[in-house]
This record gives sequence, structure tokens and C-alpha cells, in this order.
Amino acid sequence: MLRIKLNELGKGNDNGLIQTEVWRWDGIGWNECIPQQEEDFIRADDDLFVTIPAEAGLYRVDYSKKPLEALIVLPEVDASGLRAELLHPAPFRLKEGTLWGYINNDGRTVIEPRYDYAEDFQENGLAVVQRKNYSGLIDSSGREKVKPLYSFIAPFAEGRAVVSDAKGYTFIDEKGKEVTSARYDYLNSLHEGRALFSKQNTTGGNSLYGYLDAQGKEVLPAVYLDAGDFKDGTALVKIAEGEYALIDLQGTVLHTYKYPFVGYPGEGLLAFQATENGKYGYLHTDGSIAIQPQFTAALPFSEGRAVINTAEDYGNAYGLIDKQGKAIIPATYYEVQQLGENRVALGTPVYADQPYRGSRYVIADALTGRILSTHPLLGVNNYQNGLASVYDAKDTYFIDKSGKKAAQPPVIAGSGSLSFSGDLIRADVDQRTAYYDRRGKQVWRQNGVIPLRPPYSVLEKKYKPNRDYLVYYPVVEGIAVAEISKSVNDKLRSLSLAEGAGTGGAGQDFSYTGDFAVSYFRKNLLVLELSGYRFPFGAAHGMPTMIYEHINLRTGKFYTLSDLFKPGSKYVQKLSEIVGKQIANDPQYSYVFPDTYKGITADQPFYVDGEALYLYFAPYEIAPYAAGFPTFRIPYAEIMGLISTEGEFWQSFH
Repeated sequence: MLRIKLNELGKGNDNGLIQTEVWRWDGIGWNECIPQQEEDFIRADDDLFVTIPAEAGLYRVDYSKKPLEALIVLPEVDASGLRAELLHPAPFRLKEGTLWGYINNDGRTVIEPRYDYAEDFQENGLAVVQRKNYSGLIDSSGREKVKPLYSFIAPFAEGRAVVSDAKGYTFIDEKGKEVTSARYDYLNSLHEGRALFSKQNTTGGNSLYGYLDAQGKEVLPAVYLDAGDFKDGTALVKIAEGEYALIDLQGTVLHTYKYPFVGYPGEGLLAFQATENGKYGYLHTDGSIAIQPQFTAALPFSEGRAVINTAEDYGNAYGLIDKQGKAIIPATYYEVQQLGENRVALGTPVYADQPYRGSRYVIADALTGRILSTHPLLGVNNYQNGLASVYDAKDTYFIDKSGKKAAQPPVIAGSGSLSFSGDLIRADVDQRTAYYDRRGKQVWRQNGVIPLRPPYSVLEKKYKPNRDYLVYYPVVEGIAVAEISKSVNDKLRSLSLAEGAGTGGAGQDFSYTGDFAVSYFRKNLLVLELSGYRFPFGAAHGMPTMIYEHINLRTGKFYTLSDLFKPGSKYVQKLSEIVGKQIANDPQYSYVFPDTYKGITADQPFYVDGEALYLYFAPYEIAPYAAGFPTFRIPYAEIMGLISTEGEFWQSFH
């Protein structure tokens, strides 16, 4: 396929939209429509282009212009306290894979994409970034403040961040210095100068809990069987079986509660069970009963109300009560979510006989219980400054406190969420990221074309026949021979499972997501990773899939493992021996099930890069599900005698 830019069309059409159609002359008339990118419209300030086949013919481009509707813009959120310009994390699809960098409010790249993942900048001017499964910290200039050494870095709280490595959890300060050399089995963020930690009980049994201060000192030793974070100067701890206590910051016991279960406090009330496995009620902090036990589940109070369940036998009959135990919303819903700002979402199953497939929600007033909007929503986030991000069967957008679609744009086709990022709005919809200004103008979007080397590129296409099936599949552009191009791309679409899924509904008993990435590109060889995740509704977990396709862009050939080796060579035996030795001798493969590895197959799943051959196995094949895809790296130097260095496969990338 060839791409033709149409940037001249955008002139004089500020903030407008342009729709294009491409037609080919078939000798009789303009009867053949050439499919274009997925969007119905593209913005005039984006790079405009159409694609046509790389073959001779007459083509016609039709276009029409559509102005944007007038927008009602809400006031800017107060940005006092923020830096002059907040940077925003953004994923870029490149020939090296998906890498994250940072953009400014104009959508310009400020920190080049070089991270496996990047988080938002925090109030202290630092952001967590990841490289090769390790996390570090950078400042807004992109300088490393903490090298990627940790397996995890939590957001900063009260000047400290929880980090973890192979030795356990500890604190770092805002300069990246470890506050204490001690390591803990578990460590939570600081709350009111106290951080919950746990360590193994030296006398055996379960872990015990205590509290650190900001300097890493154990101000309250690990003596509690369970404990929660401090709030308003108090925390709930479990001091013995059947005995809980409310303590202050110095560990002084303020009240004790001798019940089988007591929940964490919320606005002066604590859920409790008077008898083992009995019904739930609520206590005052002084231990007196506020609401008699009568519920099968009771969540903490928030904004003067609490979500409760009255269904028996692990059923769902949720409602909302006030602090006197009076029902504000009857306990008849499959789900009740408190959204903040005195709003709740009431959920009922989309399919009554398959409640595990998700709910449809309506918005209600938490003060009166009145339903504000009956429009069915499929996903709802909490309110912030009068707005909540939601999505329905078609779009993702904001609603206001009336429960109806807000004046604040954007409205984006697909399922996902919107969130404020400084002066911009971040959209994570259908597993892709974009940024918009407050007027709804798109200032940046994740690229849909991965440049390789002229004339080659990989174009992203989207297949979403129903809300439970979403696939992004690759289309390779630049292959000179039209028949080869069609054959390659037809095969890639089929391998990506981007066809024949149907319209969904109650009869589809699974969800599926698929995506792709460029794993390696050199000379004429393109290696594409095609990943998928199939989730049978109601299952404990889904099953991931991963295949690598090795394509010669000149010939269109898809290579197999045997193509790498000399004809008649005993590559299966040799590779089996190498993998077997790695399992036996390398501690990183200690998770492999004993006696399950029996060698590789002639068509073993594999991929290559410039330095090595990689062999991998599917989940459960030789290891637990949690191990993912056990992968074994074999440098070419170890198997050079077997490789057909004059063969087509090897020569395609050498």
C-alpha cells in the first residue's frame, strides 16, 4: 500500500473534521471502494492521508468537511501549586516495541520514548518509570534521580515512597536515598506519620504488624495480629483472636472490642460481627452498638452512608443505609458503588442468568436515593469536581452530577476512561491512549503507523465487532508486489483472529482481546509478536496466547524454526539438551514443574533477534500459570554449527 498525504485539505478548516473516501476505476465506473483508516472522520490538524494499493490504476479521492459543534467549556481546574507546565506520560509504538515518553500540553514530545512504562509526575516533580521490569525515578528534564533498581516504587506520601527489591520493602526519600537499610515482608505508605509494616513471627505462625515513622524507626513494634492505617489520629489493630483495639499514634489503647470480627473505622462507626460467621452491624468507636447485626456484608461509612448486603448464601442484594441504619436505597441491587460527591451507581446484571458478565449502572442521589438518570452505563468512575468518567455501549465521556452527559468534552467511541492531567484530559479507550485539551481538541494520540525503513511500515487496524471482542492487528505496508502484500496481510489478520467473531450478546461466552508489536526488524526480516487473551466468562482467569511471525518483506515468506538450520541437522536434539541444562542449572527456572520437560518439538514456538534464538512454552505446559511463557535464550554462538548461514532465513537478517 502507498500513503498519500492530503495536508492541503486542512487549510482553512480550523478545528474541523474531514471525511475521505477512495475509489478505483474498474474499467466501467468508480465502483471499487478502497478501505481506509478506521475513524469515520480525521481532524484537519492531524496528518491527513489516504492509502491506495501499490499497483497501477486510476484512483479518485472524495472528501467532505464538517465543522465542530459549538462547545460549552467548563472553567479550568485550579492549577496552582503545579509546575508551569505538567508533562504527560505517552506510549509510542516503534520498531523497538511500545516505549513510553512524555509530552507537553501542545502534544510535543519533551522526553523521548525510552521506557517500558511511565507514570504521571507527582507533586514533588518526580515520576516513576520502568525499564526491563525494574522501576526508577526521573525529574521533568528526564534526568534519572533513582536508577531502575527496584521491582516496585509506590507514589510518594509525606515525603517517602515505599520501594521493594529482592530483599523486601523499605522507604526512600525524595532524593532517592533509602531511609533505613531494614527490609520488611510488607510496608505501606505513610499515613499521619505512621507506616504499617509486617514481619515474620519469630516464634512461628502468621506475620505480625507494627508501625514505622518517617525515619524508618519502629515506633510501634510488630505485636499485632492485624492492623490498619491511621486516620484522624487512630488505627484499628487486632491484639488477639476475638479482640480488637483502637489505638492512637503512640500505641495507647483507646477502646477495645471483644468480637470475632471488627472492621476498619469509617466516620466513627465500625462494622462488626457479634458471633462467629454471624450477621454484621455497626459499633460506635466507644464500643456501644450503633446498628444491630442484620446484614450479610457491611462496608465502611463514607459521606454519612454505607453499602450493605442482605442476601443469604453469598448472593447479591446491595443497598445504602444512613448512620441510623435507615435504608436510603433498598437492598435490591447486584452492585452499589459510592462515587463520592453524594452520588452512587446502582448496578444490575446485563444478563440476568449470567451476572458475572458485568452490570449496567444508573446514577442515583446518595442523599435521597432518587435515581437521576436511567441511561444504562457499563462502566463508572468516581466523581471529581462534579464530573465522573463513564462509558456506555457506544462511547466514553463525562457525566455531571445530574447523571447525564456533561458539557465537558470529549466524547470518544469505545470503552474506557477519561481523567484530568493538568490542563489536558487523558483518554484511555479501547486500550489506546490520547490527550485532549479542555475544548475537546485532540492534541496527541498514540500512533497507528510504526515506521520501519522506507518503503516499509506497519499500520495498525482495529477489529471490534462487539464490546467483548477487540483486536488490533498489523497491516504491513511497502511490499512491492500486490499479490504478496495481500497474502501476507490476509495471513496476519487471520492469525490475529480479527475475523468472524460475530455480534456478541448472550450467546458469546467469552471475551477476547488481541494486540501486536514489532519484536525485531533488520534488513528484510520483520518479527511480529501477536498476543491475545481469551477469558471465558465466570472463569477464575483467562488464557493468554503469544505467537511470533518471522516474515521476509521481499518474498513474503513466513519462516519456521526448521528454516534456521541446515537440512538434516539434529537441531531438535541439540536445542532440547541446551534447554534441559538451563532448567537444571539456572535458578531462575526453579518454577518449572519436576519431570514435565521432555524436550522441544520440531516446530517449537520461537523468536529471534540479532544476538540469539529464543524458545518458549505456553502457560501450564511445563510451569505454573503465574510463570507466564517460560522462555529460554540460546546465543547463536552455541549453535552456529547447526545454523544454515547461507540459508534464506539467516540471510534475511544478515
